[in-house]
Amino acid sequence: MPRFSIIVPSHGVAGRLSQALDSVLAQSFGDFELIPVCDAADSPAAGVAAGYAERDCRVAPVNSPPTDGLAGARNAGLRAAIGDWLLFLDGDDELVPGALAALDARLGETGDVDVLYFEHERTPWWVGEPTNPAALVLARVPRGVFPPEEAPELTGVEIPAWSAAYRRAFLTERQLAFPDGHFTDIGFGGLVVLSAERMATLRQVVVRHLLRRQGSRLNLPGEHHVELLDQVEALLTRAAEQGLPGERSGPLFEQLFAAVLKTAAHPRRLPRERRAFFRRASRLHRRHRPAGFRWPGGSLGVQHRLLARGAYTAFRALRGANRAAARAVAGVPRPRGLRTRLRYRWQLRRPLDQNLAVYCAYWGRGYLCNPAAIHAKARELAPHIRSVFLVEPDAVDRVPKDVEYAVIGSRAYWDVLARAKYLINNANFADAVVKRAGSVHLSTQHGTPLKKMGADQSTYPVVAAATGSFAKLLARVDRWDYNLTSNRHSTEMWESAYPSAHEPLEYGYPRNDVYYTATAADVARVRRELGVPEGKKALLYAPTHRDYATGFETGLDLQALCEEIGDEYVVLLRAHYFYDRGAARGTGRIIDVTGHLSSEDVCLAADALITDYSSIMFDYANLDRPIVVYADDWDVYRELRGVYFDLMKAPPGRVARTPGELAAVFRDGSWADAEARALRAAFRERFCQFDDGRAAERVVRRVLLGEPPEAVPAVIPLAERIPAPAATTLVRN
Repeated sequence: MPRFSIIVPSHGVAGRLSQALDSVLAQSFGDFELIPVCDAADSPAAGVAAGYAERDCRVAPVNSPPTDGLAGARNAGLRAAIGDWLLFLDGDDELVPGALAALDARLGETGDVDVLYFEHERTPWWVGEPTNPAALVLARVPRGVFPPEEAPELTGVEIPAWSAAYRRAFLTERQLAFPDGHFTDIGFGGLVVLSAERMATLRQVVVRHLLRRQGSRLNLPGEHHVELLDQVEALLTRAAEQGLPGERSGPLFEQLFAAVLKTAAHPRRLPRERRAFFRRASRLHRRHRPAGFRWPGGSLGVQHRLLARGAYTAFRALRGANRAAARAVAGVPRPRGLRTRLRYRWQLRRPLDQNLAVYCAYWGRGYLCNPAAIHAKARELAPHIRSVFLVEPDAVDRVPKDVEYAVIGSRAYWDVLARAKYLINNANFADAVVKRAGSVHLSTQHGTPLKKMGADQSTYPVVAAATGSFAKLLARVDRWDYNLTSNRHSTEMWESAYPSAHEPLEYGYPRNDVYYTATAADVARVRRELGVPEGKKALLYAPTHRDYATGFETGLDLQALCEEIGDEYVVLLRAHYFYDRGAARGTGRIIDVTGHLSSEDVCLAADALITDYSSIMFDYANLDRPIVVYADDWDVYRELRGVYFDLMKAPPGRVARTPGELAAVFRDGSWADAEARALRAAFRERFCQFDDGRAAERVVRRVLLGEPPEAVPAVIPLAERIPAPAATTLVRN
């Protein structure tokens, strides 16, 4: 008996059927049967399927007459299937590489659930960005195995049939099949959830759904739209017979009637009998509306009320007014982005979503830094909060598959910014973002300040010119409710740099938690990923940005340094993140890790740090590993950039002013001697005050869960913390 039965209806897609079948047969996991469902033995698709069956015994075509439609084809495949799990794939869609292996692994974790939902990618036929609509739905449900009662918003009607795996025994025992007619996915999906007892999710893309140029057949004009009401009536009747509680019947009702109202308000879909459609929908609305049902906000809520009253004339007038307004707006010249701005203003009038948090790091560079660490902990401690990460378009591929995101500048971006209760950033949100009453803004920062920041930059002309308007900067700061710090020095400097009424949280930096939670195995894994040769000492060279320089220059001949200090060392070169898009600069014993997203990983891999004035030294000090400061232009930097303290008088380790001095501290071993350790201990005492491995937990409990300050875990004393181990034993040569 195969693990999977994959059923592929093929009506009208003979030209692309091979693409779908190939995507299945190319899977690395091979325990499946593939069931193409063809119109008839002499149809074009049947010829394609027969050729595959001759070449691969796992392909077993069946026939279903075209008059039976999509539902009949799927049911024919269902009757023929013998696999443990059923998948339905449209004939012009694809399984992504590794899909079946991922499903098998997830089902091994969940056991015999009734249905396993997964994500899918909707790909435009020609140009445009792929979307993942199922991710938004699945992000709101528990991550483990759960009964339907724990995820009432997951009704099944918003998930296509090909975005789930179904246990065949479950469908057979409950006698579940696709209902006849159009909109069969809505009917089947709803029946599955009404019958299921155990569900689970796989939060990664399994199916690539290829959008057709002509669009979905269901959106074409015709009398088939009346069949939507058949599916709605059947589902709501079934729910009533089961005595579905209000917390589940409410979302089911709302999602079904969202589809009904979309059709009722679309004149082209119903060329005739619009009034009859509306009247029947009105009767269903009144008969099945759950007690205590809350009307949606905005125009949709108005449509619900008009439908409930059977006010077709008023509904038609509203529809006409909306169309007229749309035509008027479309006919007026407007600057780019006006529609988006108007949409944002409209969203600001809607209530705050009390369970929505928006995160951003480094102006959308990816899933990084303190926001990413808080996000991860929130999913553990506050799973009821929906979390959306904001990223630039070119960073989408770097977002983990199970993290919901919105592309900066998109409608979704402005929508979540308008509605979110919590807004978390390590820099600042755009000037246009409005601080709403009741919202909570958390600035996490992204480093301990050595150089002057914020308003303190105003007296340094080079930096001030690059900063722009300080009035706008402080207006952004005024939105903050909390500002995160990792040491008392930062608390004090932020008060000077960012004067406003926000509350400092001396909780440590969540991104630094890993320096106390990582294991030796983690360190070894990262070193392998970065290509550090086994047995070599890895020196991380991480210089900072120079405001008065153009482009990135290391300022140090790393090849010459390697030759002078001996072949036991390799250098990990990490440029400032401003320059992370350039070509690799590493050769031989120099490994360019600038493009590696996680600076924490790079630090874990390094046996020692060489830096100039970068704030990475404060984070790396948590590891209690040697740090060498290469300060060849300290006087210039201090004069032009401005600093908060004299690093030369309180360094984290040995200081070198020339390449020769730098090579010497490694040749004679003074980089790791007793004096270097004493300097590092004093530095850690001052700057590693609050980083102890539990910073993210403290932030989540205080900011997202609203726990009082006294309930937040206390900071572990520095002497009691155990940093992640280094890969090599550091001894003086």
